[in-house]
Amino acid sequence: MTEGPKKLHRSNDQRMLAGVCGGLGEYFNTDPTIVRLLFVAFSLLAGGGVLLYLILWLLIPQEPTTEAPEVPAEE
Repeated sequence: MTEGPKKLHRSNDQRMLAGVCGGLGEYFNTDPTIVRLLFVAFSLLAGGGVLLYLILWLLIPQEPTTEAPEVPAEE
């Protein structure tokens, strides 16, 4: 089972706000909670975590949905 290269997306499943930390966690195969804690620590210590999060929110594309399109019911 060969998959293509990994792509960075904002997560649909592991999201609390915009899915940035969930997407980073999935990309780096780590728990999204650890990524969230790193963003909080960076925000408190260096002051740039919130700005970095907002920039990543704008730059990282949303994960494509894998659901089938909803078919309208016939009357």
